[in-house]
Amino acid sequence: MPTTRAISSLGVLILPVLFLASCGGSTSEHAVKADQTRVPVIVETLKVAPLATSYEAVGTVRSRTTSTLASRVMGQVLAVRADPGDFVRAGQVLVEIDNRDAQTNIARAKAGLSEAQNALQEVEESLLAGDAAKAAAQAGAGLATSTYKRFQALLERKSVSLQEFEEVEFKYKAASADVRRADQTLLAAQAKKRQVLDRIEQARADVRSAETFGSYSSLTAPFSGIVTVKHVEAGAMSTPGVPLLTIEDNQNYQLEASVEESQISRIKIGDRVAVVIDAVRSEETTGTVSEIVPSGDPSSRSFVVKVRVSNTPGLRSGMFGRARFAGGQQDSISIPQSAIVQRGQLTGVVLVDAANTARFRLIKTGKRYSDRVAVLSGLEPGESIVIENPEQLGEGRLVSAVR
Repeated sequence: MPTTRAISSLGVLILPVLFLASCGGSTSEHAVKADQTRVPVIVETLKVAPLATSYEAVGTVRSRTTSTLASRVMGQVLAVRADPGDFVRAGQVLVEIDNRDAQTNIARAKAGLSEAQNALQEVEESLLAGDAAKAAAQAGAGLATSTYKRFQALLERKSVSLQEFEEVEFKYKAASADVRRADQTLLAAQAKKRQVLDRIEQARADVRSAETFGSYSSLTAPFSGIVTVKHVEAGAMSTPGVPLLTIEDNQNYQLEASVEESQISRIKIGDRVAVVIDAVRSEETTGTVSEIVPSGDPSSRSFVVKVRVSNTPGLRSGMFGRARFAGGQQDSISIPQSAIVQRGQLTGVVLVDAANTARFRLIKTGKRYSDRVAVLSGLEPGESIVIENPEQLGEGRLVSAVR
């Protein structure tokens, strides 16, 4: 009996242990199943495909038109009406210089012109008088000629004396001389008129020259733009050829990129170029090759290529820029930018293996092409990578690939 009761008591103890054991095994299985729940992911199967290659060159933004204002006369600077950064319009007065000698020269030239014009008026009056004298001389000569012919006929008939005929002949010759004298006087007056007209033209040229010289005392903006440098202050002495202000056209800029000589043969005038100027915008804009400087830099073995860029607010000369010139095509593996995972200094992707398990793979990337990046090493054609939110997947996680 005691043995039976002991066995019964032992059975009572074993059953709860077995129950607990069975419950524990069920919990472990559920945990395993929970860990092995597949996460749906979007993947891309890698393949080798042709990629458009490009060449990137750095450069500096320059204005297509820059002008340095300099004085043509010597004198004291009376006023400078612009500062660096000011916008000026074409024809706006920017610098005034004391140039009193120019006003004196203008007055002297105008006085010479007035004198020549007065002389022309006197010559015109002389011409009028000469015309009148010639007309009178011709009228007298006509009367003397008719009288002379009549007396010549009378002399042949012995109707007049020789003395009377000689008196008429003398008047005839005198009248003819008066006509010749009037002609010479008129010709002399006409010659003097031509001389006076030449003097007037010379005087007018002197006035224009003096006024032009006088205009040098005021320097105006040759075009609309931005003042970039102020070389002089009011009160200083200006000297011919010494810069006073520098202006640049703020509506037309170009990127002057330095291109290696090995790449210059691929670039042509009119080519479309992707341009990035980080200081004003991080996105790419499109420019056009407007000029290729024919001579290169012997020290760097590079050529300057000028790329015309669109007008962007805030764009200024001296800014750093990058130009990407199109090249040929190269077969390569490329992946979306969204597939790249950065873990500290390491670059990689999440690979989906044959067992549909997520595995981190280190890669080496190359150039970027729009939203894709070339892969230099680490991946092979036919492999699948996660292309959306790969950084959220843990190592060894089961996934359900959606292509």
